[in-house]
Amino acid sequence: MAKNKAVYEGMFILDSNRLARDRDGLPRELTAAIEEGGGQVELSRLWEERRLAYPIKGQRKGSYWITYFRGGTNSMTELNRRFELMDGVVRHLIIRLPDRLVEPILEHAKGEQARPPRAIEADVDDELDDEDVVVDVVEATAS
Repeated sequence: MAKNKAVYEGMFILDSNRLARDRDGLPRELTAAIEEGGGQVELSRLWEERRLAYPIKGQRKGSYWITYFRGGTNSMTELNRRFELMDGVVRHLIIRLPDRLVEPILEHAKGEQARPPRAIEADVDDELDDEDVVVDVVEATAS
């Protein structure tokens, strides 16, 4: 991976009414914003639709959209600003994925068979280091 590139996970709460009227339009706008900022979308899909715990921008229901993308670290400020101003995006959160967890997370998100964690492959007598424990926790919670 390039020096100033990383893989990000974007979680968006979208306006459910607008998404219902135009199922492809709002996700296409998200993808276009990422690509215009020099990013590349790996996976983008609806996660779930649910009632919000409290109204946000007058919305009581939201569609949770998850996106994994590769992008430059120097373009994240501008990209966050674009999402804040975008109609139809109620809230969003973008996090950078740790380099060592990128492949397992993307494989799981795409529904591919992930490699077994090293803790399972290790002999019972071998001690686990912190990295093995973190991988186990992430894979267990991602299921």
